[in-house]
Amino acid sequence: MPRPKPATFEKTKIVAENRRARFDYSIDTIYEAGIVLTGTEVKSLRDGTGSIAESYAEVKSGEVWLVNSNVPEFSHGNRFNHEPKRPRKLLLNGREIGKMHAAVSRDGMTLVPLTVYFNSTGRAKIELALAKGRQAHDKREASKERDWKREQGRILRDRG
Repeated sequence: MPRPKPATFEKTKIVAENRRARFDYSIDTIYEAGIVLTGTEVKSLRDGTGSIAESYAEVKSGEVWLVNSNVPEFSHGNRFNHEPKRPRKLLLNGREIGKMHAAVSRDGMTLVPLTVYFNSTGRAKIELALAKGRQAHDKREASKERDWKREQGRILRDRG
């Protein structure tokens, strides 16, 4: 029987974060995936550069690819430097890829990257979410609910 995954992943150094994702999408399931990187990409990410703000993931022929993520060229990379916006393969379990493919094709969900980070062993990982896009009225509703929860906390803290 496989070992259950922790609810939150062990992140030691967050490199890039997609802050708009939680506002623009209602997030269903979160997966942790490895990223196939070249040497200069790893060095550039360790410097703290990189962006996943406009990126997304897609399932192609049984593999998951991160598209439109920006890892700038390494400053000392000479002729062996990488292409900044190349598609990068994500490493996931076959069962997880099957679930993602089914959700994207049938339910109209999208694969949104949330954070890129280095775990405690020094490996570059990405937090990938199955999400459904929110309409403008859904975003307003979510912000109202969030404000009300914050106000509830204030009221309870002041009275208690």
